[in-house]
Amino acid sequence: MRGRRTWWWRDGRPGGAVRAAVVVAVLCAVAALPGVTAAADGPASYAFAPDAVPVTGTAGTADAPRLEPGRTYRGSLPVNGRLYYRLDLDRTSTAYVPVTAVPPAHATVSATDGIRVSVRDAHGGSCSYAAARFGGALSPRPVTALGQREAGRTSCQGAGAYYLLVERLDSGSPGSAGGSAAAGSGRPWDLEIAPVTEPRPVRAGSTTAPRTWDSASPEPLPGEPRERVGGAGFAWARPLGQGVWRSRIAPGQTLFYKVPLDWGRRVHAVAELGGAASGHGYVVGALNLSLYSPVRGHVDDASLGYTGTARSAGLDPLPPVEYANRYAVLTGESAVRFAGAYYLVVHLSERMTDTFGSGPFTVTLRVRIDGQAHDGPGYAGRPVPAGVFTVSEQDRAAAAPGSTGGDGTAMKALAAGGIGTGTALLLVLGVWTVVARRAQTRASAQKPTA
Repeated sequence: MRGRRTWWWRDGRPGGAVRAAVVVAVLCAVAALPGVTAAADGPASYAFAPDAVPVTGTAGTADAPRLEPGRTYRGSLPVNGRLYYRLDLDRTSTAYVPVTAVPPAHATVSATDGIRVSVRDAHGGSCSYAAARFGGALSPRPVTALGQREAGRTSCQGAGAYYLLVERLDSGSPGSAGGSAAAGSGRPWDLEIAPVTEPRPVRAGSTTAPRTWDSASPEPLPGEPRERVGGAGFAWARPLGQGVWRSRIAPGQTLFYKVPLDWGRRVHAVAELGGAASGHGYVVGALNLSLYSPVRGHVDDASLGYTGTARSAGLDPLPPVEYANRYAVLTGESAVRFAGAYYLVVHLSERMTDTFGSGPFTVTLRVRIDGQAHDGPGYAGRPVPAGVFTVSEQDRAAAAPGSTGGDGTAMKALAAGGIGTGTALLLVLGVWTVVARRAQTRASAQKPTA
């Protein structure tokens, strides 16, 4: 009877089948990581917060899962989905609940597809309503809508249970007015939910929005661009300060940046899409530039059509960051109500591929920051999470033109694939060590002695 052969490396370690087993184990371990599955779907992948907690919404309020401010949650939204989540709020804090929906890459979407988010009190009364849609570019991308309960208003006051309702707007879903499901629209959309609470100010201030500020559009900032690769999600946004910044972007990809703004400061940004190397035609909404507040509330956006030659689109002028802006009538002005990290989000339409190829294309951001910084209103308590409405010296340093902004091999891999390279590497090494040691122990027990 022929015995089984065991292959050995020159240093005495087991090889052959053992090596194959290690490789399989490593691949299985890495594939199990949340970011890898998303990245495999293509450029539209989104990098979720590394500490995101799994959550499953319910069809009614009776057993809705509780969301805690300061934590980030990850779930999914099915076709025709209507999901509830519970919030237990005190009487004096304002609560913000941003919801980011991420459709699968290459899903066919309509301009009116997206999500609708509302916060309701225990009696079903509406506290707020917001929607986010994909728009005329017809390109699947992460879209974010903000639900909120504002303390001090005439409705939705008092401590107790409130409910977040997330609804999917999908005209291609079965049974909807749009008819049969479009390709990919029948699959669930991933969700990221990141609730925040803001305490009341120490002293009651003006309840009127500032009336005087420079509303003229500033000239785009001149200068040579510096390279700054964008992150693949809000949690991985790369810091930017004033300056000219350049990156490469593929059709269907979304880049996330964050701009630290003190009280009294404001930001203006222009996005430029470079010329194409080949192709001709016209792409509607080829590039979209959006600005979000520190609680991921929508502030403004701009988009551009593309014919293959360089084009630019800029955000509308905004007032300096002030607490009293929350009393403004216009949504964009009302959103710049606190200091902190403001997010610039850049998306390149998937439809660019059909007309101008798979790229990547060059995108340049010209970011101007002005205004006089000053102290904030002072809170009678701590925001949750702590520090969300402040700008640290570390934030300023990371956003400075001379800084790498956390750049490096790990960050580049993260931006491209939606996974922390360090985490993956540690896991791979751990699996390799455990499997190899076990295999070597078994093999040593079977190895003949002289």
